[in-house]
Amino acid sequence: MLLNIMRENNTQLHQGERERDRLPPISNNSSGTDRGPKLPYPSLNLISNNKKEAGSHSFSSQFILPGIRHGRDLPPICPDVRQKHQHRITIDILSPEVRARFASDPVIPIRTKTAKEFQEDIERATVSGDWKHVHDFYLTTFDSFLELNAAFKKEANAPFNTIEDSGINTKFVNAVYDALLLTPPDTQRAVLKGIINSLLREWKGRRTKDDLRAYFILVQNPQCTSPATYVIYAHLLRQIAALAEADHNFLMHWFKKLSQKRFKQLVERLHFFISTRLFPAKPEELPPMAKCYWWIPSATKVLSLLNAANSISCTPFMPFVDFYNLTLDHTDFMEDYHTWQTHGNSTRFTFCQFPFILSTVVKKAIIQKDSEQQMISMARQSLVDKVSRRQRVDMSLLFLNIKVRRLQLVSDSLDELARNRADLKKKLKVTFVGEAGLDMGGLTKEWFLLLIRQIFHTDYGMFTFFKDSHCHWFSSWKCDNYSEFRLVGALMGLAVYNSITLDIRFPPCVYKKLLTPPVVPCDPDTPVGMATLTLDDLQQVMPDLAHGLAELLSYEGNVEEDFCTTFQVSQEELGVIKSYNLKPGGDKIPVTNQNRKEYVQLYVDFLLNKSIYRQFAAFFYGFHSVCASDALLLLRPEEVEILVCGSPNLDMSSLQKAAQYEGYSKTDPTIRAFWDVVLAFPLELQKKLLHFSTGSDRVPVGGMADLNFKISKIDASTDWLPISHTCFNQICLPTYKNKKELKQKLTIAISNAEGFGLE
Repeated sequence: MLLNIMRENNTQLHQGERERDRLPPISNNSSGTDRGPKLPYPSLNLISNNKKEAGSHSFSSQFILPGIRHGRDLPPICPDVRQKHQHRITIDILSPEVRARFASDPVIPIRTKTAKEFQEDIERATVSGDWKHVHDFYLTTFDSFLELNAAFKKEANAPFNTIEDSGINTKFVNAVYDALLLTPPDTQRAVLKGIINSLLREWKGRRTKDDLRAYFILVQNPQCTSPATYVIYAHLLRQIAALAEADHNFLMHWFKKLSQKRFKQLVERLHFFISTRLFPAKPEELPPMAKCYWWIPSATKVLSLLNAANSISCTPFMPFVDFYNLTLDHTDFMEDYHTWQTHGNSTRFTFCQFPFILSTVVKKAIIQKDSEQQMISMARQSLVDKVSRRQRVDMSLLFLNIKVRRLQLVSDSLDELARNRADLKKKLKVTFVGEAGLDMGGLTKEWFLLLIRQIFHTDYGMFTFFKDSHCHWFSSWKCDNYSEFRLVGALMGLAVYNSITLDIRFPPCVYKKLLTPPVVPCDPDTPVGMATLTLDDLQQVMPDLAHGLAELLSYEGNVEEDFCTTFQVSQEELGVIKSYNLKPGGDKIPVTNQNRKEYVQLYVDFLLNKSIYRQFAAFFYGFHSVCASDALLLLRPEEVEILVCGSPNLDMSSLQKAAQYEGYSKTDPTIRAFWDVVLAFPLELQKKLLHFSTGSDRVPVGGMADLNFKISKIDASTDWLPISHTCFNQICLPTYKNKKELKQKLTIAISNAEGFGLE
């Protein structure tokens, strides 16, 4: 049924496109002023990243954004406008018809039907089988933007020109759409025909807030879930995507007023549209890609409005990972990335312009492939230099070779990284002095684990561990050399670069700071890591202090008299209490009811930014010395954390499917008992098992399958506890007599293993 109506109206839509190309451009606001032509996809700083256009080269692409022709010049007011000055015509002597730039806004007709009355109509039609009354309502309502506003606007001719209130009766809209798919086919066809007519008609004239309201209503149509309606849906998305940035701002704020259910439905509908266009189940149902190259860019732009709405909501509708389109994992995302590197945020569409839609798996793959290319480039350059000097070529030139002594692990690692600073982008190989063995990955992981374990030990003094928040924070002591913090940053960069998951317990705000800015500034005097942080960020580091500051903000009494606090704070540094003014003369400025918000913000900024600036700056430059890449512009702070530390979401069933065995098979009684026990463990014990086996209780970006987890058989007494080799993600089990014994021994082992289980 829907396919037939698409065939009937396809020609009409394409005629409308040609007509639209002759029309003046859409204005940027609802006033009568002419803003001139605009690009079809205006930049929206809140949604896309800030990467500048790197060039203006041109090459064919199925996702090149279409241009919109300039509107025809207005004809002269009269043919004699160029006559002598004394005969020049002024606007004051023109007739009102000629003087007016645009006709006045149409008056919206009054419609009085309520959601309750509509529901009653639906119930009567369902019982009687007579749908004429309901059919006429749908036929009239969707015939034009004017009728949509008449039916659903709270007050027909009230302006409602605010971002906080769309002026739409959303309850009524929901009721009409919920009933639509239950109506007879001819009614559903009438709605689609009405939408086609509305879209063709509304390209003409200037854009008003009533038009935005109509778009806001139409984009929620559940009929757009069916691929048979995708031609109509695509044209609707194209018109929304081509709106001015100011209009997008209105839609974005209106979207955040939707219910969670309706918001999720919109997001899912757009994802399904993009996925179906990329990989259609029945290609014959859709036009050729060459004729609808603008479908995916339009849908992605509208999806970016929803992503922005989700980001600015006090409570997000959905986690950011739900905006990933996993279909893109199976596309040539490296070609997309290289196009983006070349053209930036120009009119040539790439998914990298909208990184929220790319999964962490894709972003990790981009970083890895980008890293591999840089590694190859560095290795090639080293070989060329050797050959050009007629020197002997050593294959060790292809690697970043680190040689360390176990007893001087930190100092040797620091010296090696400083000495090989130019080779940090080569493949890492680690050798422990005095020990035989080639590094096939195990020694590299052991080096990371031992080094992180030593550096983050509280006795070492570089980091403070907060038991309440279970995280490490930078010690604020002052010194002349912060090279060890640079080492930690480089370690994190090398881990990402070499796909190693680290057991580091940093709070989320560290990764915000690490991307502030995401690219190292050219000017060395430009501050780095000075992120805008709030009390919520402090809560994740020092929850007790954050709670106290929150109480100060909500205190209803006299703050100055009851708290006796000034704009001066104290903190301990290596056993010495030192005081700092939060602003000039702070020790003499009391905190009052009027300035307490300023005090809290300055205090948070001092603790999380200023007091540790030198430490974090060294850490920042260490990380970016390895990971400097355009790919970092694609990442959210949460995604950087996942790349460094892995995901906290455990799925032991997936680990069971991916597990490998040595000396056992998956049908052996010991293995069956092992998985019965592990799958029944509470989450805390499952984390301990993973930490015992791999050195971290988090999962790599690619999931459990990327762990290469192995269970090996050892010929030992059943009195032995299980042992592990964290460098190889391996656990070794004796052949226990029964499940009860296995559970007891395994629980003891994973609950009492110190650190990483490495001695």
